[in-house]
Amino acid sequence: MNEMIEALQTIRAPVHTGEYHLHDMVRHALAEHGLHPAHEVKLGPRMRIDFKCGSVGIEVKKGRPQPGRLLGQIRRYLACEQLDALIIVSERCTQVPKQVNGKPVRIVSLYKLWGISL
Repeated sequence: MNEMIEALQTIRAPVHTGEYHLHDMVRHALAEHGLHPAHEVKLGPRMRIDFKCGSVGIEVKKGRPQPGRLLGQIRRYLACEQLDALIIVSERCTQVPKQVNGKPVRIVSLYKLWGISL
């Protein structure tokens, strides 16, 4: 998980970009570090995560996610046996618990990587 976070922290996303462009940037950053995640992985009925690298899920969020909705999504994802941890890649920072369902959750804020505090 730490290696993935390190790779994701190299991303310098422009302020205005589409979600699928963010997906490409995530895929590229991980590949540059020798990591090759599966994309759009089905975890269960009506539940698909953006990336899965081993047992770590990576969910990409445009803008600043609504905390309540994001927490519900995190709980659903980490209730799945396929995931042991979750990384949220978001343009803007939001607060999330460090653990959900006994599994670690980390957030990588892309704007913060530029030093932009929004």
